[in-house]
Amino acid sequence: MEIGTGATITFASGFLAEILDITWSGIERISIDKSHMGSTNAKEFMPGDLFDPGELEVELLFAAETTPPFNSAPEAITVTLPSEGTGGTSTWAAQGFMTGFEFNAPLEDRQTATATIKISGAITVTA
Repeated sequence: MEIGTGATITFASGFLAEILDITWSGIERISIDKSHMGSTNAKEFMPGDLFDPGELEVELLFAAETTPPFNSAPEAITVTLPSEGTGGTSTWAAQGFMTGFEFNAPLEDRQTATATIKISGAITVTA
């Protein structure tokens, strides 16, 4: 079992924040129906050649003086995760760009924000 405490995310642009939660979702590969009139019993499928690398949703502590890279070109993004199996860390790296950003400034509580980052291209995983 792995625990997320100590996970980080870095942007090539230098944008940095105190992270509360990282969710990488939507990694998908399409399946192509190759069934035909002669197929029997069940549909047949083949995998597509391309996959969608998904998107990151990052919940962070919001510092009003920090400008998130919501207008930037795609950049290198690296997620570093604690890895008890190796006793070190693992990294997931890819190109990405911010597609959404919202913040919350409640009365008598910490300011937080949620950033959505679309991943573009291949993902490199290093253990």
